[in-house]
Amino acid sequence: MSRYLICILFSLITAVNLHSQELLRLTIEEAIDLAHRQAPSVVAAKHSFHSAYWSYRNFKANYLPSMSFSSTPRFNHWINAITMPDGTSQFVQQNQFAVDGNISVSQNISLTGGRISLSTGINRLDMLGTSNSHSYNTNPISVSYQQSLWGYNGLKWSRKTEPLRYEIAKKNYIVTLENVSLNVINMFFGLAMAQANLDIAQTNYQSADTLYVFAEGRYKIGRITESEMLQWEVKRLNEETSLRNARVYLEDNLQSFRTYLGIKDTIPIEAITSKIIPNLNIDPYKALDLALENNPTIMSMKLSEIESESYVASSKANYGFQANLLAQLGLSKTGENLNTAYKDPLNQQYAQIGISVPILDWGQGKGRRKTGLYQYISKFLVVLLQFKEINPLRLRKKYASF
Repeated sequence: MSRYLICILFSLITAVNLHSQELLRLTIEEAIDLAHRQAPSVVAAKHSFHSAYWSYRNFKANYLPSMSFSSTPRFNHWINAITMPDGTSQFVQQNQFAVDGNISVSQNISLTGGRISLSTGINRLDMLGTSNSHSYNTNPISVSYQQSLWGYNGLKWSRKTEPLRYEIAKKNYIVTLENVSLNVINMFFGLAMAQANLDIAQTNYQSADTLYVFAEGRYKIGRITESEMLQWEVKRLNEETSLRNARVYLEDNLQSFRTYLGIKDTIPIEAITSKIIPNLNIDPYKALDLALENNPTIMSMKLSEIESESYVASSKANYGFQANLLAQLGLSKTGENLNTAYKDPLNQQYAQIGISVPILDWGQGKGRRKTGLYQYISKFLVVLLQFKEINPLRLRKKYASF
């Protein structure tokens, strides 16, 4: 029985040792690919890009026709004040059930900022109780248009800002991936250097330990002095300290590398470096042109300028005289059944203009207008200063020595 226990314990110890010796060997390409798939910064960048993507989808949906259905069934059983034909009012008990349905198709007009709608609907009213009758009110077709006169056209400005904002989000995501690649490269070669330093430290310590053993034997037979023996011991201790520091440095780089790649296990990693050095020939002017073309900072500067202009336009539109127009044209008919409710419908027109003129606002409108104006000027100056820093001519002179 004891022999079986010994075999089992030996097998467990062997399995533990094999598990502890697991090693993840990574090349630079594999490390970059792993970081692009599961690095925390890349995951956060993906969520940010998805948010920008759906925001852009929502923006595009504003310029497409939308269809909706609405219905508000209601039951009424109470006493209401009813106006009689002679102008007097009487309290009458009502017992009604009403149901309606309306289908509408709407379209935003980005050129004017208005909204046009086409709808059709039907209403049924049931008088419950002793009469037990019902009637219909139909709107076979109705066209309406709503427009703000001399107001702020948000649809027009969204056409300028939202596509640019989406392009910035895409480029920011690409920049994040490239920054992750750059960080992985630096950490990968830092880990490779730490591994090489540990190998050198182990070799130096083994050499120093061997020489110390030889020196100890020579000291015992009187071939060297005590001072020389102490020097060999000091060298051995120094190499042992260097070995410990190399192990700590390697563990620190390894832990940082695992964390950055999103590896939760404590499995050791070995950086496999290539012996082939690529021959790179980079044209600095071409690299500069690509940087200016793909840099999201320049697009962000343009977006800030457009947003400032939009804020100024909104401040001016909301200050002073304002008017809103609502016009509706359609057909309508009532009847006791569906046949009569849809037969020979009558025309109906409706128009409304709402006017708002500030008389006394203690300078609030003027303050908003001035705030928007000076914010535009300040942002425009910031854009000019930023553009001065990345001016292509200035950068070309800077890198002309390449």
